[in-house]
Amino acid sequence: MHAYIKEELLNQIKANKYKPGDKIPTELELCKDFNVSRTTVRTALNQLTLEGYLVRHQGRCTFVADQKLKQTLTQTVKRYSDQVAIQGKEAKIFVLSITVIPANEYLSQQLEAAHNDPIQCIERIRKANGEPTQYEIAYIPWNVAPGITETQAASSLYASLKNDFQVHVAKTIEHIEITLADEICSKHLDCELHAPCFYIETLAENENQEKVEYSRAYFRGDKTNFVIERNYPSS
Repeated sequence: MHAYIKEELLNQIKANKYKPGDKIPTELELCKDFNVSRTTVRTALNQLTLEGYLVRHQGRCTFVADQKLKQTLTQTVKRYSDQVAIQGKEAKIFVLSITVIPANEYLSQQLEAAHNDPIQCIERIRKANGEPTQYEIAYIPWNVAPGITETQAASSLYASLKNDFQVHVAKTIEHIEITLADEICSKHLDCELHAPCFYIETLAENENQEKVEYSRAYFRGDKTNFVIERNYPSS
């Protein structure tokens, strides 16, 4: 349950309902709001504190931390299966679920969709030689690519968008940070609770700068590393 509370608070922070320096509700208030024990709330707050979203001052409540430093990373995009194959491993994508949900405040903001617009939520696990390396939740508006199938989701999602729905992903903006595996990530990534993971948020746009996909991906820290290639101008 604390993973759900953590996710809800994180969405509110990212949607700027709580801004840097704002005081969030007390533990008792959160207990009443979510109808859970104080221990559950405290665990959620501790994880958000460890991940740098909250600052806790004993006797002075809990505040939203300053925004993290952002750096732009650029690289030539290669499919997951191609990257894994180059390293002599077999890549597979397992689709956990495809559901249609109403756009909440945060998804509306990210995807520039109206509140309660239908959004396809696609949960997937990527594996290399049978070992899970990535757990991903992708959100695609229904009007962008209506009725995505399990077969389409089990391959390259961007390729399916292009080939089956004539939606070309022209640009992505990615934010990367370190996080700790909660119960959900621990289960899907087959790692210990609170194990370090890479966390990447991706926002994809088409050639008209329209938002076509938003995703959250968790990578096992002991199974994944990233190579960043940058080109510098001569002058």
